[in-house]
Amino acid sequence: MSVLVYTESENGKFKKTAFEVASYAKAVADQLGTTVTAVAVNADDVSELGKYGVDKVLKVSNADLKTFNAKSYASVLKQAAENESSKVVVVSSSADSKYLAPLLAVNLDAGYASNVVEVPSSTSPFTVKRTAFTNKAFNITTIDTNVKIVGVSNNSYGLVENSASATAEDFAPSVPTSGVTVESVDKVTDKVTIADAEIVVSAGRGLKGPENWGMIEELAEVLGAATACSKPVSDLGWRPHSEHVGQTGKPVAANLYIAIGISGAIQHLAGINASKVKVVINTDPEAPFFKAADYGVVGDAFEVVPALIEKLKAFKAANA
Repeated sequence: MSVLVYTESENGKFKKTAFEVASYAKAVADQLGTTVTAVAVNADDVSELGKYGVDKVLKVSNADLKTFNAKSYASVLKQAAENESSKVVVVSSSADSKYLAPLLAVNLDAGYASNVVEVPSSTSPFTVKRTAFTNKAFNITTIDTNVKIVGVSNNSYGLVENSASATAEDFAPSVPTSGVTVESVDKVTDKVTIADAEIVVSAGRGLKGPENWGMIEELAEVLGAATACSKPVSDLGWRPHSEHVGQTGKPVAANLYIAIGISGAIQHLAGINASKVKVVINTDPEAPFFKAADYGVVGDAFEVVPALIEKLKAFKAANA
């Protein structure tokens, strides 16, 4: 009857979201008076999950699961949930988990609540708070199926250390053929990913050209942030499409989102509204982004950003 949690990993290393959903699962398990079991697929060191309250880890090692496939992964989680008699399954709100969760819900005849931002206010009935209308409102949802699937919104619950002695157990589920073959995967390396970033530095056409992106990357490096851009910038080929954030790009739920030279079209704002603190730097005081921002700077990015980098470097040096 343990709470089951899917902990995502990449190249054998757990993603930050894995620890956040483990923390959330521990809180739910405490409410239900039970334990937490994690499913880890092709992960190297699973002991670190114990730091966030996981009691048992089902280790899945299978070359057929090297690349993500929603059908295959949903099947693995279904078998794990049945193996543990789990009535609550916790996943993240990553793109992968949002693909597999509906399939898993069908497999388990379960109710699925996505974009959940808090632990259940009640477990009988099982009631959760979710974001709605592109993060402009909240929705209180009751899941009344026997099995419940909860998709935790990124950076909503945070990492909560709750040390437990996690035991590892090999788990060898059957993996169905997916009918889809991944030929190759191209990924950006040595950079903070938008999905895992707590801070995102984003820029738009106000940068005037790709040759001016050096200061954006420098600011991101100083802050330990991911870099992003608006849709027009990726459409123009100034930056890769993997950095495009917004309603039609990647959603952002960072703790801090800095928008530089971005006017703030409604599609862009819809994709970053889940970010906790939004800062805008723009020469146009009438830019729509200022209405959505927590802090705004009316000024030339080519003057403001270098000055900000200088101050941040000085602050870090003084507090090293």
